[in-house]
Amino acid sequence: MDSQSRATLMNGADIIVDHLTKQGVPYLFGLCGHGITGFMDAAFKAQNRIKTISTHHEQTAGHMADAYYKVKGEPVATFTSCGPGSANLVVALAAAMMDSSAFLAITGNVPTGQFNRGPFQETGRHFQGDFPSVIRPYVKRSYQPMRADMVQLAVTQAWDQLTAGRPGPVNLDVPLNVFVEEASVVPSSTVKAVINGAPGNPKALSAALDLLLKASQPVIIAGQGVILGKACDALLAFAERTGIPVVTSPNGKGAIPDRHRLAFGAIGRNGSYAANDATRNADVILAIGFSFDDRATSAWLDGYTLSIPPSKLIQIDIDPTEIGRNYPTEYGILGDAKASLELMLDMAEARTGGPREGGAWFDRLARGREVWREYQSGLALSDQMPLRPERLMAALSRAVPEDAVVASDVGVHHNWIIQLMDTLRPRHLIHSWGFAAMGFATSGILGAKLAAPDRPCVAVVGDGSFLMTPHALATAVEYGIPVVWVVWNNSGFCSIRDIQHGMFGGRELATAFEIQRTGESYSPDFAMMAKSMGVASHRVTHAGELEDAIAMAVKANVPYLLEVPVDREIRPIGTGSWDLPPLPNPEPNFLKALAARGITF
Repeated sequence: MDSQSRATLMNGADIIVDHLTKQGVPYLFGLCGHGITGFMDAAFKAQNRIKTISTHHEQTAGHMADAYYKVKGEPVATFTSCGPGSANLVVALAAAMMDSSAFLAITGNVPTGQFNRGPFQETGRHFQGDFPSVIRPYVKRSYQPMRADMVQLAVTQAWDQLTAGRPGPVNLDVPLNVFVEEASVVPSSTVKAVINGAPGNPKALSAALDLLLKASQPVIIAGQGVILGKACDALLAFAERTGIPVVTSPNGKGAIPDRHRLAFGAIGRNGSYAANDATRNADVILAIGFSFDDRATSAWLDGYTLSIPPSKLIQIDIDPTEIGRNYPTEYGILGDAKASLELMLDMAEARTGGPREGGAWFDRLARGREVWREYQSGLALSDQMPLRPERLMAALSRAVPEDAVVASDVGVHHNWIIQLMDTLRPRHLIHSWGFAAMGFATSGILGAKLAAPDRPCVAVVGDGSFLMTPHALATAVEYGIPVVWVVWNNSGFCSIRDIQHGMFGGRELATAFEIQRTGESYSPDFAMMAKSMGVASHRVTHAGELEDAIAMAVKANVPYLLEVPVDREIRPIGTGSWDLPPLPNPEPNFLKALAARGITF
């Protein structure tokens, strides 16, 4: 049978939905608008094949799709309308792009017959229907089919590009008439494209391995690319065979279980002491899937997190633009993380007599890890109210089931989570790292739960970030999505308030939540707000009830908000630094704090 005889008439929207369902996409997240109604009609006709979740703000739809990919490693799609509808999606697109998270953003546009006439919500004074230019920096590519017969190729290419190489969001911008006009199309394949990763150059990997095995103080930095590349098992096997200590970037937490004997925590501005001690004193560093961003490297300040040189750097990455971008490499190797680690493991097994253990370097780092935990556990015993952050973090680690997905929103609580949360598996912790989009976890936890329906899903959100997208609670109730929000209530945008206090002599403006007439600290009644939306809620009033309250919220298996007052004057201890030139960078204060508490090291 030739292709012409197999061709059928389909409208543009049906072509898109048909392609998504054949790729196994279970959900569409989005919000209505006149420019997207043609697509919504196709989704209506396909309700038995793909479920539509309507949100109350487009940003929430994007964060849900971002979190879905972060948890499951498979993309879904969003739908938004022209004008402010799709413009509201930009923050979520940027957050996904900077974290290498993939979803297909289907945006409606005005009819092509009205281009250049200034119709309702047309974007662009310089080019007609120009929404793609709005999001150009925040997607891998935009496709804008102008006729129905262009849609099949556009959606096929857009979908395949989502996860090819470094993942990221892709835009399919479709004029209203193209959604509803018909074209003769050949049904798309039901077979998903499988892209097998190739290892880096074998000779370079072999030479890099020799350098590592000869090192006296080696360390591995596992970035998010290890998780995205499904290389965590290979990483663990390689580390155990070679006995090399492992640290992670903040975005790579979970690449190795934080409780493993070779794991020493996350590096950077809010990393653990042992992790930063390892990387700044290593003679050879193997970095895999790590972009060397400023917060993870103490802003590239020499001697705080990294000292390259004299440390020799081996960098493996799937993205050629990352290799050597921020530090010179001894070996810069372009390749897939999993395939490269597996090849290096084979080489290591041939060159070593067996797993290597212990040694002075390991003992030094183990002692640093022990002292770090001792210091933090002592502070976590406090019963003060508002709570010490260490007490809340300890309660979360004990009360939240180990198989849970924990989503962190953006704010000072995020710094505490990076520093103190034991992350036990890939995709255990999700967050918005590169773009740091407030509202990510408040909204995204819904997508996380849809991606992992059998796992508890808990969002830890600051009061400031929660107020960005509180409408996510209404969506949870409407669709019966049982997630927990723990609102870290410290009455302000306290991560920025801390910068004001540390770098501007204690002068603060517009960061504390206050009644302006009196200066009195202000906070909405979050528990009451949740109840007004139909969400079960509770406000913690004393430290002794904290763990039981968290456990009860998780066990309830309904949308549940737990409000927890936290002392905003207590700041994360510093083991690294951060730089905002020309302001002076803060110095690490962990060792001084140890001495003040009489802990010897």
